[in-house]
Amino acid sequence: MPHRQRLAILGATGSIGMSTLDVALRHPDRFRVVALTAHRQVERLFQQCLAARPVYAVLNRQEDAAHLQRQLRDVGCPTEVLWGDGALSEVAAAGEVDAVMAAIVGAAGLVPTLAAVRAGKRVLLANKEALVMAGALFMAEVKAHGAVLLPVDSEHNAVFQSLPERRTGDLRENGVRRILLTASGGPFRTTPIEKLQAVTPEEACAHPNWVMGRKISVDSATMMNKGLEVIEACWLFGVPADRIEVVIHPQSVIHSMVSYDDGSVIAELGNPDMRTPIAHALAYPERIAAGVAPLDLCAIGQLSFEKPDFLRFPCLGLAYRALELGGTSPAILNAANEVAVEAFLDGSLPFLAIPRVIAEVLESLDGGAADSLEAILDADARARERALSLLPSRNWRPDES
Repeated sequence: MPHRQRLAILGATGSIGMSTLDVALRHPDRFRVVALTAHRQVERLFQQCLAARPVYAVLNRQEDAAHLQRQLRDVGCPTEVLWGDGALSEVAAAGEVDAVMAAIVGAAGLVPTLAAVRAGKRVLLANKEALVMAGALFMAEVKAHGAVLLPVDSEHNAVFQSLPERRTGDLRENGVRRILLTASGGPFRTTPIEKLQAVTPEEACAHPNWVMGRKISVDSATMMNKGLEVIEACWLFGVPADRIEVVIHPQSVIHSMVSYDDGSVIAELGNPDMRTPIAHALAYPERIAAGVAPLDLCAIGQLSFEKPDFLRFPCLGLAYRALELGGTSPAILNAANEVAVEAFLDGSLPFLAIPRVIAEVLESLDGGAADSLEAILDADARARERALSLLPSRNWRPDES
């Protein structure tokens, strides 16, 4: 039997992690799942361990890890259960791991993803925050340690597939004019703005096309997700923000496009199922079955496009502003967004106040240079502290500007 790719899935119990495990288990001749990690979802991780029988499982808390270890021993599963942030980085860099699916949501994914990069792994990047927070540092580490970086976000994976297969230097030298990132517009694309103040977390998480976690679903509803993807694309593909255009495409069939100097526009199409880009990254440069239904263009009928409304989606503009400010400003943007979204999800902040909190934090803190992991994490901590200080200080009334 040929060598199987040994895989660690960071964030295994989230939507990306579950889809990754689904694809990997469809191809036991190609993939061996060595490690699965989760934050607190013990029961789901237990079931995944029974299905994949990894060498390691990692949880955030010691008591959860002890509970899972007892469960696994009772059923004869040999998986060793570890706990804590250090264990995340250990399994990401472990010698028995070839590839790492970096699917931990938010800033928490930065350090273990960097550990995988510094160990020279094949890194399947679904955690966009790693590049949002530490783009220059992250890409320098990829180069320094010979890591292979493959994008998993559907948009960036689509761009990757649509770029010239053989390219050198600046994409402009390869005839690339611009990158077009598509966005569904989320659940409130046509909702009157005056009604958005009263939307509930359940409504914000009801994405019309994609099945995603709660945090990323809210980011899609505010279009902060697309703003973070613009920042990520700048670092992944080495292009400035003014050559990245966001296009609203409600059907979510075209996942992104690349425009060329000769007038060609190359797009990647498919059903809105994350198993497609996951399978592409897992098997690259080969193609494997992902369990995704074939795309039926005749059933879809039409594909439509719109320009984004920055008044409706101010978070998109804030992401471009963070890029303009540079340094650690994108890390500040991301941290403030995470705090604001969590406050919205727990009912303590109205939906329309999310961008207001982010804007105040972004403009009130000095970004500084993003030249070390310590500086980036310090900016992240300062932004969280500032955002948290704003939450109880205002009523965030609908008429507040």
